[in-house]
Amino acid sequence: MSTSLDPLVVQTADAVQTWTINLPHAGNAVSGQDFITAFEAAVEAANTDVAVRAIILTGEGKIFSAGGNVKEMADRRGMFGLDSIAQRFAYVDGIQRIPRALARLEVPIIAAVNGPAVGAGCDLAAMCDLRVASDRASFAESFVQIGIVPGDGGTWFLQRAIGYERAAEMTLTGDRIDAATAYEWGLVSRVVPHDELLTTANELANRITKNPSHTLRMAKRLLQESRTGLLESTLGMAAAMQPLAHRDPEHEERIAKWRTS
Repeated sequence: MSTSLDPLVVQTADAVQTWTINLPHAGNAVSGQDFITAFEAAVEAANTDVAVRAIILTGEGKIFSAGGNVKEMADRRGMFGLDSIAQRFAYVDGIQRIPRALARLEVPIIAAVNGPAVGAGCDLAAMCDLRVASDRASFAESFVQIGIVPGDGGTWFLQRAIGYERAAEMTLTGDRIDAATAYEWGLVSRVVPHDELLTTANELANRITKNPSHTLRMAKRLLQESRTGLLESTLGMAAAMQPLAHRDPEHEERIAKWRTS
């Protein structure tokens, strides 16, 4: 267990970074300003460090993330004590900075979901490029059950992961699904025994990091463009990126090895 007081612990091993949400006393809530600021800083640092080729995001303790701080909501503390107009801007300058930060992240990111991913925690997992789950994981788009809506872009991300109908079922009931159902629905790519979660996530990350850094970043950008863009815009972006890839020294080294193999 981490002893760091940082809300997000960043550890680097070779080309893989592991980001651990380190707020177990608060259910690894991701809505606090300290966490959001640390998350943004980690994104910007990874973007400028081309040695980082994959990121694993997980939670400290038994919970991936319980999302927002429901106790603060109940007590009307912090942003939840503001009037409606001020709250609107608090969402923009608060939790919504996380999806915007992940939209800027150039490095592939894997969610290693070690336990319940609830509300904004479920959405955070859906924002990642890949997801692997412990057999102890569960997922709940639970906002409606406490009388609110997904304020962090969850309705955008979740249906792109599992389709409109299943996202609608999760969003409109707020009911929890277990790891096996998440796998069946395509929310995660695999479910593994809890003690094997980080090993599995690292194995997947290492398969990614064998590939050239700049190619990975460009391929991720093309994947993101392809989710919402037109075919012509994706083709145009690919045509602009490909000459850069052809002149990347790592590409030239690999082609040279291929020629001599």
